[in-house]
Amino acid sequence: MSCLRPRIIIAATILYSAVIAACLLQSQAYAKDKDRAGAAATPLKDHLGGDSAKPLEITAEGSLEWHRNSKFFKAVKKVKATQGGTTLFADILIAKYRESAKDDMQIYLLKADGNVIIESARSKAFGEHATYDIDSATAVISGGDLRLQTSDQLVTAQDRFVYDVNAGRLKAIGDAVAIRGDDRLRADEIDAVFTEDKDGKRVLKTLEAKGNVKITSPSDILTGDYGIYSAKTNIARVKGNVKIMRGQNVLEGDRAQIDLNTNVSSMFAAKGGDGRVRGVFYPGSENKP
Repeated sequence: MSCLRPRIIIAATILYSAVIAACLLQSQAYAKDKDRAGAAATPLKDHLGGDSAKPLEITAEGSLEWHRNSKFFKAVKKVKATQGGTTLFADILIAKYRESAKDDMQIYLLKADGNVIIESARSKAFGEHATYDIDSATAVISGGDLRLQTSDQLVTAQDRFVYDVNAGRLKAIGDAVAIRGDDRLRADEIDAVFTEDKDGKRVLKTLEAKGNVKITSPSDILTGDYGIYSAKTNIARVKGNVKIMRGQNVLEGDRAQIDLNTNVSSMFAAKGGDGRVRGVFYPGSENKP
């Protein structure tokens, strides 16, 4: 089937928005005043090039506690934490810290629980739990109605979203679904890797769909065991029990390559053995390949 445009690429834009949603959890705090019950100002260690110089303000309707012996802060009831253009809402927010030789307080773990929402100008993420381990630079959002929304896109997962800051890797795990308009990508796991361009901006490097991959558009359905898209080449590859369906017409093979530069799709048989490419085409079909 020539001129088939697969929908693996749509998840790249969706998942990039999750990087923005994760940034509020990438904080490194310094607090001095035990009586500051209304707000706490802290610098943000923002690996995404965002609001690193802006203060972090935390407010709560219930209480803001400083547990000196156990070395953590706890905000309770309708917590709101804002930094620059990013805001986190939760029922409870805990910040664990360690003291340095200079008596500075360095937060190493942030935990948000209950009705968690992380909102920025470009996206909004929902879950029941969110953590950021500063030592490993890993943010995790999980539980409940787990989803990430932008103005025109939606990502859901049954298990969790994981963002590895140092590796620039973002994962949607557990029956992950990415939707944009009428296009849908579904897989056991969707994995995006980002890198920095010459201007220092985060850009997509690769996008992988792992396990039970299904890409659906208004005209086509593509299934396989594994798919990967390279932004550098603008080529997507799908392998393992690959099937492309358009109406009644079907192409089957071991692997497929979709060149988004030329809009040409190619199906290949397995190397060795008796593997063959199979195509079934119905004359007069309304949706000819």
